Amino acid sequence: MTLRVAVIGSGPAGIYTAEALVKQAQEDVQVDVVERLPTPYGLVRYGVAPDHTSIKSIANYLRRVLELPEVRFLGGVTLGEHLSVEDLLSSYDAVVYATGAMVDRKLGIPGEDLPGSVAATDFVNWYCGHPDVSASMFTLDSPEIAVIGVGNVAVDVVRVLAKTAEELSSTDVPHDVLERLGESQVKAIHMIGRRGPEHAKFTLKELRELGELANADVCVREEEAVVLGGDFPRQIRGNIDVLRSWAARAPVGRPRRLDVRFWLRPVEILGTGRVEGLRLERTRLSEEGRVVGTGEFETIPVGMVLRSVGYQSVPLPGVPFDERSMTVPNEAGRIREREYVAGWLKRGPTGVIGTNKSDAAETVRTLLADLAGRDRLRSAPIDALLDDRGVRPVTYDEWLAIEAAEGALAKSLGRGERVKLAGLEAMLRACRP
Repeated sequence: MTLRVAVIGSGPAGIYTAEALVKQAQEDVQVDVVERLPTPYGLVRYGVAPDHTSIKSIANYLRRVLELPEVRFLGGVTLGEHLSVEDLLSSYDAVVYATGAMVDRKLGIPGEDLPGSVAATDFVNWYCGHPDVSASMFTLDSPEIAVIGVGNVAVDVVRVLAKTAEELSSTDVPHDVLERLGESQVKAIHMIGRRGPEHAKFTLKELRELGELANADVCVREEEAVVLGGDFPRQIRGNIDVLRSWAARAPVGRPRRLDVRFWLRPVEILGTGRVEGLRLERTRLSEEGRVVGTGEFETIPVGMVLRSVGYQSVPLPGVPFDERSMTVPNEAGRIREREYVAGWLKRGPTGVIGTNKSDAAETVRTLLADLAGRDRLRSAPIDALLDDRGVRPVTYDEWLAIEAAEGALAKSLGRGERVKLAGLEAMLRACRP
C-alpha cells in the first residue's frame, strides 16, 4: 500500500523533505507538496535578492524534485482556510509542516508603529514580487533611510536601495517595482548594528559586494571600526579588514552614500504622523558580554526605518507552537502522532539554504521509523475533499505556465530572462486564461 504524505510549504525545507521521502522510503510513496501561493520555492523565489542569480539557481535543483513522479505540487491551498489539520490527517498517513519563518522580529521601541517603520521582509517581498505585497506599498521619497541590522538580509536591502533601476533592469524585479526604484529620492542609507564589526552576521562575500557599488560611496567611521584584540575566525577577520579599508578611504562623490554604523542601538523612532527621525544610543559591551547603553545619543533625520533583526515563524492553525522559541516543539522532527516538522519552523531561522537538506533528512528518518509496519489510517482522498469545497489547486503545469508568462514579459520589455508577474490575479490569468 502506497505511503501518502503531505508536506505543507514548498520552500527548500519542504521540497528537500519531499526528496528525502522519495529517497529513503522502502515502499511506494506519494508526496503532495501543499503551498498557499500559486508558485513554489519559498525564499528562493521571494527572499533571495534579484541580483543574486547564482543563489536563485537553486530553484533548478528544487524543480527536479517537483518533477519526480512520486511528487505532486498543490498550489493555492492554505492550511486553516481550505484545509484543517484534521482534514490532512484523514487524507494522508503523515503530515510534515515546513512553512519557514515568515515575519521579522520587532524592535520594541517607541514609534515603531509609525507609517514608514516597516519590516525588512516586507521590503524584500516588495522587490521580489511577493503577491502578499502590492507594488504600490513603497514610495522611496525620503532622502535618508535607516536599515537596522547587519546581517545578509540587511546587506541585500541596502544594496538594492543603493543601485539604480538600470542596474536592476536585467533582473526579475516586477516592472512596476522597477519603475518605483527608478523614481527613488534616496541619497543616504544608514545600516546600523548594535555591536561591533566582529559581531556582524553578514558574510564576507556579501560585504565585499557593497564595496563594488557603482552608484554609492560606502563609508565607515574609523572609531566604529576599531576591534579590541581577539582571535577571530577567518570569516570575521575578513569582514574586519574590509571595514577598516573602507574607513581609511574618502568618498568620491557618487550619487548615493551608504553609512555602515556600529555600536548604536535604536531607542526611539521619531515623528508625528510618519517617520521623521531615528534616535540612537551609543553602546558598549558589559563585562558579561551584554550590550549596554552609554547615555550618549544621536538622531538621524530618516523618513523610513527598515528593521532586519531576525526572522521568526508564525503559528499554524491547529499545530502546537512555542511562543518563546517561536518554533514547533519536536523531537527529531516529531510533533505528535503522524505530525512532523522541518526547516526553520523546526529549529529556528539558522543556517543556510542547504542546512535544510540534512534537517529534512532527519525528520524523514523519524517519520519512516514511526510508520514502519503501522496500519494506514487515512480515509478521505484530498482531491475529493478540495473539490467538494470548490478549491482548485494550482498544478505544477500551471506553475510552468506562470513561469513561461514571466519569460514572455521579460522579452517584451527587453529585460533579462524573466520579469515576475505582480499579484495573484496576474498569475492566475497566466495559468488559467
